Amino acid sequence: MIKEGEHYFCCNGCQGVFHLLQEEGLEGFYEKSKNTPLSPPMQTIKDSSTFDSQSFYDKYVKVNRDGFCEVSLVIEGIHCSACVWLNEKALHKMNGVIEANINFTNNKATIVWADNVVKLSKIIDTIRSIGYDAFAYDALAQESHANKERKSYYLKMAVAIFASMNTMWIAVAQYAGYFSGIMQDVKTILNIAEGVLATPVLFYSGWVFFRGAYYGLKTKVVNMDLLVATGATLAYVYSLYVAVSQKGEAYFDSVTMIITFVLIGKFLEVLSKKKAADTLDKITSAIPSEVKIVKEDKIIIIKLEDVQVGDVVVISSGDRVLLDGEITKGSGSFDESSLTGESEPIYKNIGMNVISGTVSIDADVQFKVLKDFRHSTLSNIVKLLESAINKKPKIQRMANRLSEHFSLIILTLSLLTFLGWWWASYSFETSLMVAISVIIIACPCALALATPVATLVGLGLGASRGILFKEAAGLETMAKTDTLVLDKTGTITAGKPEVIREHIFDAFDKELLYSFIASSNHPIAKGVARFIKQENENFHEYTFDVFTQIPSQGMMAELGEMRLLGGNKKLLDTNGVAIDFSSNATLFCFAIDQKVVAVYELEDKVKDGVLELVAAMKKMQIDVVMLTGDNESAAKKVASSVGIGRVLYEQTPQSKAEFINKLHDEAKSVVMVGDGVNDILALASADIGIAMGGGSDIAVEVGDVVLLNNSVRSLEEAFKISKTTLALIKENLFISLVYNALTIPLAIAGYVIPLVAAISMSASSLLVVGNSIRIRQGFKENG
Repeated sequence: MIKEGEHYFCCNGCQGVFHLLQEEGLEGFYEKSKNTPLSPPMQTIKDSSTFDSQSFYDKYVKVNRDGFCEVSLVIEGIHCSACVWLNEKALHKMNGVIEANINFTNNKATIVWADNVVKLSKIIDTIRSIGYDAFAYDALAQESHANKERKSYYLKMAVAIFASMNTMWIAVAQYAGYFSGIMQDVKTILNIAEGVLATPVLFYSGWVFFRGAYYGLKTKVVNMDLLVATGATLAYVYSLYVAVSQKGEAYFDSVTMIITFVLIGKFLEVLSKKKAADTLDKITSAIPSEVKIVKEDKIIIIKLEDVQVGDVVVISSGDRVLLDGEITKGSGSFDESSLTGESEPIYKNIGMNVISGTVSIDADVQFKVLKDFRHSTLSNIVKLLESAINKKPKIQRMANRLSEHFSLIILTLSLLTFLGWWWASYSFETSLMVAISVIIIACPCALALATPVATLVGLGLGASRGILFKEAAGLETMAKTDTLVLDKTGTITAGKPEVIREHIFDAFDKELLYSFIASSNHPIAKGVARFIKQENENFHEYTFDVFTQIPSQGMMAELGEMRLLGGNKKLLDTNGVAIDFSSNATLFCFAIDQKVVAVYELEDKVKDGVLELVAAMKKMQIDVVMLTGDNESAAKKVASSVGIGRVLYEQTPQSKAEFINKLHDEAKSVVMVGDGVNDILALASADIGIAMGGGSDIAVEVGDVVLLNNSVRSLEEAFKISKTTLALIKENLFISLVYNALTIPLAIAGYVIPLVAAISMSASSLLVVGNSIRIRQGFKENG
C-alpha cells in the first residue's frame, strides 16, 4: 500500500495512472469505475514505432473522404464499460484525434486522426500508458478468439452435463424416499453427494454468469447474468444449510439444472448468431495472403498487399480473384454468386473486367490490376459489412434500454414475492423457492436478442443476394419508406442507349465528333461514340484546347477558332443555338460554331423486372416517381411503359435534390435510386440512397445501400428483406414480452419450480433466435 496525501494506492502502477488522469482532466474515471483498482500501466512500454511504418499504413490504415487517417484496433485489457469510457476520453483529449469509438462487444476501436498533427505511435503509447494494449484488428485473429471461446463453452458444458446427469440419478432416490420413506442419515449422504456435484457446476461452469454479473454491477447495470447467478446461489446456499442442519429439502439438483440449461441455451445462442453471420463470414473468409504475378516474363508469388496498380496477376481454375482488373490474356467462366447472388457462371474474355471476391471456375487468365487490395471491391464489401453490424438501428437501442431496466424490476418483484409468501405464513423454504423461480424464469436475454439477431440475419441475407446495407439502421428506415424515387438512365433503363436514327444537316468531320464525345462518360455520349466507331475503327483523335461538361445538358469544347456544342436541346437553347426538331426519342444534338450539323436519336432498353418492381411497390403502398435529365417526350415514354405515373424531366442534379427535400417537407420517407455522378446530391438528400453497383464510384460511396448485381430485382428484394426483418423484430419483441407477461405471474403464484423456470428461460431465447433465422427459409422457398 502506497500513501500520498489523502490517497492510497495498491501499487506504483495505479499511482502513475492516477497522476495521468489528473493531468488529462479525467478524474471522472473513478466515479465511473466506482473506485475499483485500476490496472497498472505496462512496466516497460513496448516500442510502438512499427505502427508508423509504411507497411503498417499500407495494410491497416486508410484515408477517409475528409483526408484524415482511420484505423481499426483491438484494445486488450478492456473488461467493462468504464474501461471503454477511459480509453475514449483519453484519446479524445489528444490533439489531432478526431474520433475514437470502441465497441464493447469485441473491444474493436475505430480511431480517426490527423496524421500531420499526431502519429499513430503516440496514440498507441497513450493507450498503453493507462494500462491497456492495442494491436491491429485482424478478422482471422478474431475468428481464432471466437473458436477458443467456443471450446471453453464445450468444457464448461461437459462438466455441467456430467454433474447434472449424476445429480438427477441421486435425485431419483431422493424423490422415491420422499414418498416411501428414507432414513435421515441416508438422506444427508445423498444431499452431500449432490452438493459435491453441484459445486463445480455452480463455480466453474456457472462462472461466466458470476463474471457477467460482477462487471454489470461495477457499471450499475443489472443484467441477465445477475439473475441467474443470484437464483442459483440462493438455492445452493439454502441447500448447504439443509445438508448441514439435516432439516428440510435440499435443491442441489435445481442448482445444477439451472446452470446447465441456461449455459446450453447461451451456447446455442452463440452458435445461432454465428449461423446468422455465416454469409458475412463466407465473403470475408478464405482470403489468401499471396498472389501470383508476371514479372519480367516470370511468374512470381508476392504478398497481396504488395500488389500495385498495373501489375499483371495470374489466375488458374479454382482460384479466388482478390483484386479488380481487366483481362489481358485467356478466357473462361467465373462464379460471382458470393457477390451478386447469381448462381449462373459468367463467361469473360480479353478486355472484360474481373471482380475481386469472385472465383475462377475454368478460367486460366492473366489480368491487369486496376485497384490495389485496400480499394478493391472485396475489401470495400468487408468494411461495409463490419460497419453495418456495429451500427444499431433505433428499435434495437430502445429494446436494449428496456432490457437494462427489466432485470432490476425482476429482482424487486422476486424480493416482494419472497416477503409476500413468508408473510402469508408459508415456510422459508417455500418462499425462497418461489422467489428463485421468479428470478430464473424472467428473461431479459430474449428481449435483448429480439433485434440484433434478426438484424444480423437480414444483413447476411442481403449480402448473399448482392445487396449491401452500409448500416443496420438502413433496414429499419427502408422498411418504413413510403416513396421510391428512380433515376431513369442506368436504373430503369440499361444505361446503354443505342442510336436508332442519324440526321446529318451539314457536312462535318466525324473524327472531330468522335474525339469530342469520347471524352465523356455519359451513357448517351457513349452510345453515339459506339455508333460512329462502327464506320471506322481507326479514328484520329483531336486534343481540345478547352473541354467542359455541363450536368444534365451535355458538353462544350473549343479547338482553335472552332466552338463545339453537344447534348440535348436545353443546352442549345441556353447557348442561343436555334433548332427545329422534335422526337419521342432521346436526342443528341451536335453544333459547330452555333450551327446544328447533326442530330442523333437514341433509345435505351428498359431493364428486365422494372414493370414487376413498380407493381410490387404499388402493392406495398409505396409511391414511385421517376427523375431524369432527359427530354419530356423520351421521359414520359419510358415512364408509361413501366407504369410510373409521376415523372419529372429535364432535371439537374440540384433540382433532383430539391425535389427530394420537397418530399421531406411533405413528411415523406424517401428512397432514392441512382447510378451516376448527377445523382449523388439526390442520393445524399434521401433517407436511404441506393446506388446501382455498376454506377460511378462516387455514387456507390454516397449511397446507403449498394446493389452489387445492378439488377432492379435486387431492389425489390431489398424492400422485402427490410420489411421482413422489421416484422421479425416486432414479432421477437412480442414473443419476449408475452412470454414474460404469462410466466412471471405463474412463477409469483408458485406454479413453477426452479428447474422448469430454467428450461423455460432458455427456450424463450432460442425461440427468438429461431424465429429470426426463419427469414432465410422463407426467402429460399421464394427464391
